[in-house]
Amino acid sequence: MSRVGKKPIPIPKRVELTCDESRVTVKGEKGSLSMSVHPFVDIHLENETAHVKLKPGKDKETALQGLTRALLANMVTGVSIGFQRNLEIVGIGYRASLSENVLALSIGYSHPINFVLPDGISATVDKNNLIVLTGIDKEKLGHTAATLKRLRPPEPYKGKGIRYSGEKILKKAGKTGTK
Repeated sequence: MSRVGKKPIPIPKRVELTCDESRVTVKGEKGSLSMSVHPFVDIHLENETAHVKLKPGKDKETALQGLTRALLANMVTGVSIGFQRNLEIVGIGYRASLSENVLALSIGYSHPINFVLPDGISATVDKNNLIVLTGIDKEKLGHTAATLKRLRPPEPYKGKGIRYSGEKILKKAGKTGTK
């Protein structure tokens, strides 16, 4: 049995959740999200909570119950509170600037890199080296942050590059000169 899948999902008063046969839609202050539901899973609404249950005879697919419950809880959190990812740019001369929905990154290449933010993701740049990404879709936000990090991953000797805030980089010892 899935322990995660059994937990009820509390639905805030300002969030509206609707279920069809194969689709769930969540609407809130920040926007609306929808996803398709696997045919083995049922979603029941009771009072101000939602319960994810497996259909009878599908006991071996408990992972689907936990997955659906986690995705649905992320959707409810996203439309009510939202999600945020912080990225740091470390390195001399490395900086970022934002114009409309385009991040201009100067990260050690011979040319600046213009990264167009996807729909539903917004960014702010603080102190030229801290990028704050916000959005309601946790999956899209994480994918955008990972794509930005992949443009210049932190290198192991000095730690220069783009990293998540609070991420620890294991540094290698450099070469020692011959004497």
